[in-house]
Amino acid sequence: MTETDTYTSYPEQAARLGVCVVIPVYNNAGTVEQVIRDVQAYCNHIIVVADGSTDGSTDIARSVPGIKVLQYTPNRGKGYALRLGLAEAEKDGYTYAITIDSDGQHFAKDIPVFLDAVEKEPGSLVVGARIMEGQNQAKKSSFANKFSNFWYFADTLHSLPDTQSGYRIYPVKRVNRIYFFSTKYEFEVEVLVKACWRGIPVRSVPVGVYYPPENERVSFFRPGKDFTRISILNTYLLIMAVVYGHWAVIIRSLSWKNIKHFLKKNFFSQDEPVIRKAFSVGFGVFMGIVPIWGWQMIVAAFLAHFLKLNKAIVLLSSNISVAPMVPVIIWLSVRTGKQVIPGAKDENLTLDYFREHPGEFLVRGSTEYLVGSMVFAVVAGVFFFLLSWVLLKLFSYIQRSENKDLS
Repeated sequence: MTETDTYTSYPEQAARLGVCVVIPVYNNAGTVEQVIRDVQAYCNHIIVVADGSTDGSTDIARSVPGIKVLQYTPNRGKGYALRLGLAEAEKDGYTYAITIDSDGQHFAKDIPVFLDAVEKEPGSLVVGARIMEGQNQAKKSSFANKFSNFWYFADTLHSLPDTQSGYRIYPVKRVNRIYFFSTKYEFEVEVLVKACWRGIPVRSVPVGVYYPPENERVSFFRPGKDFTRISILNTYLLIMAVVYGHWAVIIRSLSWKNIKHFLKKNFFSQDEPVIRKAFSVGFGVFMGIVPIWGWQMIVAAFLAHFLKLNKAIVLLSSNISVAPMVPVIIWLSVRTGKQVIPGAKDENLTLDYFREHPGEFLVRGSTEYLVGSMVFAVVAGVFFFLLSWVLLKLFSYIQRSENKDLS
């Protein structure tokens, strides 16, 4: 395919798929025109959102023919600009919107990668995972991305290699039906998490990236204020994940095909030692019982990563504390505490008393509960570790025997 053929076929593909490009702009006068012209080689439908720029960026964008420019003041943040651009894309009848930064960090030549991705899997939200090899990315930026990836996994039970990349393609109607409250940088995390909860397939594709020398970089990220907002967002998303998000993801994945795939990949694969899988089960059960309600899964995921365990098995096993099991776990924890603490002989702490007066039960049995839950967590964790080790060993033996017979 010649260079001319490339430039004429991709705009046609974009038009056929109903794709436009949204470019949020804030004080990028030195790069915005080149970014727009590069994008025009691959897509004829461009919406520039001028987010209160004061350096002439808006006038430069308007000087490029054939694009739509949305302008407002004062600056309201990248998240607000993206939300406005996605709403305008739907209003104009587009099915998808590619978002690309106006600072020259992304390459327009990667647009076909996104077009092919939604062609293969319609309705998906695709994130451009930046190829960092050979790039002089700042250490604080690398840490922030890893930190963001970890929280995305904790909130959705799914992994993405680059949750901070702004180079994406959105299914505009599905995304615009979701409620968001972020208007700054953190929007790009919120939209990924909530899209996953809504059942929108969230995928990644590799894309190139350019990081100019540090003395030439333009960044409007304010560490103090922005990290504070991101922390507040992560706390909100974690609470929502425990209450709703995790269950939405799990329930949507409960097809026989997905269950078989999960078991085959995590439990019955020969690529991971049986002892590690069994320890992952036991550790997950332990973390599901320890008295840190609301934080059990996030702490379990963090420690599983640190201990190099199977995170999927750990998180699945930690769900021993699902809602129907919570009263049983609390009652068994208190009863265990009564057995191990000398002098704990309050016979009124019965199961019937717990059903009738759960609040008073916990207040009167708080010491027994705290001590007993830790002991009960250890005992249950060891029991499930041994049980899963025996069962997995037995399965491994049967599988080896069958393979030997076939050979």
